[in-house]
Amino acid sequence: MKSIKIKCPAKLNLTLEVVNRREDGFHNINSVMQLISLYDYLDISLEESEETKIELSGNSTDIPYNEKNLVYKAADLFLKETGLNNYNIKINIKKNIPIAAGLAGGSTDGAGTILGLNILFDNILSEEKMHELCASLGSDLNVCLKGGCLLATSRGENVKELPVNIYPVTLIKPKNLGISAKEAYTKYAAKENKPKYFMTEKMIEALEKEEDIKEFLYNDLEYAVFDDYKELQYIKSKLPNSIMSGSGSTYFVLEDVNAEFSDDYQVIKNLKFIPDGCSVAE
Repeated sequence: MKSIKIKCPAKLNLTLEVVNRREDGFHNINSVMQLISLYDYLDISLEESEETKIELSGNSTDIPYNEKNLVYKAADLFLKETGLNNYNIKINIKKNIPIAAGLAGGSTDGAGTILGLNILFDNILSEEKMHELCASLGSDLNVCLKGGCLLATSRGENVKELPVNIYPVTLIKPKNLGISAKEAYTKYAAKENKPKYFMTEKMIEALEKEEDIKEFLYNDLEYAVFDDYKELQYIKSKLPNSIMSGSGSTYFVLEDVNAEFSDDYQVIKNLKFIPDGCSVAE
């Protein structure tokens, strides 16, 4: 039996600007994404078997451990792409990244699965081919595989490296509120007024000049859903400089937080920007 442990980091959207709706139903975006030091962990093992089998397990009761899970889809796609058969693959998922939170928890686990299997099979796929598989599975997997700070365009699968500026990070998430990407994008599409601030361009310039980026944090999807949820309004009232990541419902600030929140909110402190993506856990 061969095994490996992969750590899969969460991501933040420092900016997220919706460009337009695509014919395939997705949206083109301009987004600066940054990986942070909050990790899920995958324990992946494999051994030869009489038939191909993928078995998932984990510590969360809020995700499926079947073919609906992006980890399963990633493993299945990897086997089909490589033509490998007759292996029993077991993957245990230790979730630390909040679910339905705008932090790419599912996407980073999917990217980590492809990375881990590729290492176990002696790097049978090139980095370019791994990125092709990631792009076919979803919008944020490429960001999580590549890591660091990235400009993500198209539906998020086209990535370009940007400088990583180190900031402390605090996350605040309503425990009982998750917002799907579908809901957030649908509500954005319904908005008659769609302001354009071009914050992504300003963010990139600030990163390249190593200037303070806090004034350029922005998310079109926060604008889309903010009025519908008192939980989001509460976070903003306590932390006016906070911004939503992805489709939410997690907010973040690039500083240590002293504000107190009720037990209805999960606050994760002492995080930071990191320069890498999915990797082998030490």
